[in-house]
Amino acid sequence: MIRPKYELYSLYSHGVSGGWGALSCSCYCILFYKFRSLRMLPIDPTKKISFSRIVCDGDLVIVYERHDNMKAVKVCQDSVLQNRFGVFKHSDWIGKPFGSKVFSNKGGFIYLLAPTPELWTLVLSHRTQILYIADISFVVMYLEIVPGCLVLESGTGSGSLTTSLARAVAPTGHVYTFDFHEQRAASAREDFEKTEVCNLVTVGVRDIQGEGFPEEFSGLADSVFLDLPQPWLAIPSAAKMLKPDGALCSFSPCIEQVQRTCDTLISKFTDIRTFEVLLRTYEVQEVRMNCSQGDGGNLGSLIRKRRRHSGKGNNVQDNLSSPTVMARPCSEAKGHTGYLTFARLKCLS
Repeated sequence: MIRPKYELYSLYSHGVSGGWGALSCSCYCILFYKFRSLRMLPIDPTKKISFSRIVCDGDLVIVYERHDNMKAVKVCQDSVLQNRFGVFKHSDWIGKPFGSKVFSNKGGFIYLLAPTPELWTLVLSHRTQILYIADISFVVMYLEIVPGCLVLESGTGSGSLTTSLARAVAPTGHVYTFDFHEQRAASAREDFEKTEVCNLVTVGVRDIQGEGFPEEFSGLADSVFLDLPQPWLAIPSAAKMLKPDGALCSFSPCIEQVQRTCDTLISKFTDIRTFEVLLRTYEVQEVRMNCSQGDGGNLGSLIRKRRRHSGKGNNVQDNLSSPTVMARPCSEAKGHTGYLTFARLKCLS
C-alpha cells in the first residue's frame, strides 16, 4: 500500500469520435476544419500561424487514411504512394493546402495533414514504448512548461514526449534529452530534423542512472522528466539540476517502482503526487427519436438518417423529434499505460 503521505489519483481523459468533421478520439482531436493547416511549430514567433499553407516538394505530411491508419510521408515530386485506395502521385499533392482531400487513380481518397506533435505521436517509429497524448498533455500541464523553459529529459526513446516538450518551450526555451543507447539517440536526432524541432532539442548519449545529469545544468532546469527503469537512482542528480521550487516528473509502469521513487523523493521534494491517466473515448452522433408509438411504444428506436417523404397524408416527419446530440463510450477502451509521479523541490531557507 502507498503510505498516506503520497497521493494516488486515477484520472479519466475524455474524448469524442464520430460526428462533425472527423472529430477523432481524445484531446488530440483531428479536426480537419479547424486545425488542418497547423505546422509542427511556429518557426517565427513574431508571425501569426498561417491557415492556408500549401504542400511543397520536400515537406513532411501526415497521410490520413482512416482514424486508425496514418503515416508520415516526405513529399517528392517523382514519387508515388500506393495503398489499398489506389496510387497517389506526390506531384498531385504539391500546391494543395494542408487538410486537402486528394484522390487516387481508382477514386479512393486520403487527407494530407500538416504534422503536429499529436499526430507525430501516432505515426512515429517505435524504438521503445512511448507516451501517448493523454499522459503527454498532463505532463506538460502539471510541470507548468511554458515558452522559455529549460527542460531536462532522461529516456529519449522514440521521441514522442520530446517533440511535445519542444513545442511547449518554443521559441526561446530548450529541451536537453539523454539516452544511454547511442543508436536510439541518433535515430531521435534524425526524427527531430524531419519535424523541424532540432533547433529546440539537444540529444545527448549518457547513462543518467549511473552518471547523473551533466553538471553544467546545475540549478538551471525549470523541470526534469525521468522515464527510467530505476528512476530513484537519478533523483539526487535531478534535485541538483532544478531551480528552487522546480518540478520533477517520473513515469513508471509498475506501482513498486512508484513506491521506491516516492521513498527517495521525500528527503528533498515536497507535494509528491502520483496519477494514472486513463483514456475514455466517446462516439458522438446526431439522432432523432421515433415518437410514433406514443408513451407505450418503443421510444428508444433511433432514426440515424432523416427520412424524407413526399405525398399527401404522409406524416412521418411529424413523428420524429428534433435532432438530439448523443454520446456513448466506445466498447474498446485503452487500459493502463503507467503512473506519473510529480514532486516539487523544497525551498531551503
